[in-house]
Amino acid sequence: MGAGGPRRGEGPPDGGWGWVVLGACFVVTGFAYGFPKAVSVFFRALMRDFGAGYSDTAWVSSIMLAMLYGTGPVSSILVTRFGCRPVMLAGGLLASAGMILASFATRLLELYLTAGVLTGLGLALNFQPSLIMLGLYFERRRPLANGLAAAGSPVFLSALSPLGQQLLERFGWRGGFLLLGGLLLHCCACGAVMRPPPGPGPRPRRDSAGDRAGNAPGEAEADGAGPQLSEATPRTRPRRRLLDLAVCTDRAFAVYAVTKFLMALGLFVPAILLVNYAKDAGVPDTDAAFLLSIVGFVDIVARPACGALAGLARLRPHVPYLFSLALLANGLTDLSSARARSYGALVAFCIAFGLSYGMVGALQFEVLMAAVGAPRFPSALGLVLLLEAVAVLIGPPSAGRLVDALKNYEIIFYLAGSEVALAGVFMAVATNCCLRCAKAAPAGSGAEGGASDTEDAEAEGDSEPLPVVAEEPGNLEALEVLSARGEPTEPETEARPRLAAESV
Repeated sequence: MGAGGPRRGEGPPDGGWGWVVLGACFVVTGFAYGFPKAVSVFFRALMRDFGAGYSDTAWVSSIMLAMLYGTGPVSSILVTRFGCRPVMLAGGLLASAGMILASFATRLLELYLTAGVLTGLGLALNFQPSLIMLGLYFERRRPLANGLAAAGSPVFLSALSPLGQQLLERFGWRGGFLLLGGLLLHCCACGAVMRPPPGPGPRPRRDSAGDRAGNAPGEAEADGAGPQLSEATPRTRPRRRLLDLAVCTDRAFAVYAVTKFLMALGLFVPAILLVNYAKDAGVPDTDAAFLLSIVGFVDIVARPACGALAGLARLRPHVPYLFSLALLANGLTDLSSARARSYGALVAFCIAFGLSYGMVGALQFEVLMAAVGAPRFPSALGLVLLLEAVAVLIGPPSAGRLVDALKNYEIIFYLAGSEVALAGVFMAVATNCCLRCAKAAPAGSGAEGGASDTEDAEAEGDSEPLPVVAEEPGNLEALEVLSARGEPTEPETEARPRLAAESV
């Protein structure tokens, strides 16, 4: 597994076993994002058997998504403490057990606790570790890797939706849930291949500690070593923080978090309501379920293509603007298709929605990785997913209640489109303002220390995200040790010019 990145034979391999990890991440992402939407084909049967309204049954998908996002900090802590592989194995078992137990449910509350809480938690414990491991294996090809992994969502959505319809017709919703629970055991196989990437080997530190060997970023965490101390110098390596809340002071992270909150309020609503919207418009059940497959087919092409496009040298520094453009296009698609009633109009909406939705899915985690860097990505991802969980608990259930009250889907599409479009506009404007502030700041203002030091460094990283991830593993660990002690981070300022000179 030779190094294929832009650095001198060190860092992420950009290939080798990373392609196996990418395949596992593809499957996990497909289950995490496709499963809550595919379950919506069972809603009418659940409404009939339990005598509930659409808003009550929609809580199954909403709780599942809320657990997927809301347990982000918990997943970050578990990954730091135990490593990616054990957490993913446990998550696969939980996800499968949730759907199997849901097949025996006699009340909606039992469905909420099994299919919603247990399965959602299991998917969360698979999804976040897979993204963390993917970032450890890819650097130069990271946008493409993110796009290919994100393509798992439309692939599984296009397959799970018709599969769910067939299972519903042949075995009922109970038999369908039971079989889907067995299908989720594949997450355990994906977790089994998540071994840590090869490190560059021991080498001396260039700080006052000097005698400690350095590991690749995240290698100890991924291997399950977590906060264990180095055998060579147990006194010089402090316990690693399980959740780095200091990332919240980063302006780029704050902009991204607000954008994701606004986006999550409306992004998933059309996909969740699409099947029932088409059925109420007189579309046959099979054709209505196929609409989600159309979204998935377009999404399959859009995500890898957008990931490859974002990896181009000229576009990669401007990925946040490309992300905001994708959000704006998705919101305008919802707004322009609110009155679609014929099957042809719905197909056209699915094509446009799938294209913009695929762009959003391919770029969302690449933007976060570039904004905060690989060492802080686990904590940043957990906090962002927690914010997104709050929005998911507000958006789809509120949309379901409006459908029950108004018997009209038009206002739902207007609200969802407005929220997503607003997120795109905010992302573009706020990113531009952050870059302007970074350029206007005096060169020596970083010497004042504290949070402003971190903010200025990260704001500059927005316009050129690659150096944030391209720093050498030893320097990253040195920064973490110094930050944990509360000491100033002079080694960072010394390391950056040296790395720039060596890269030239």
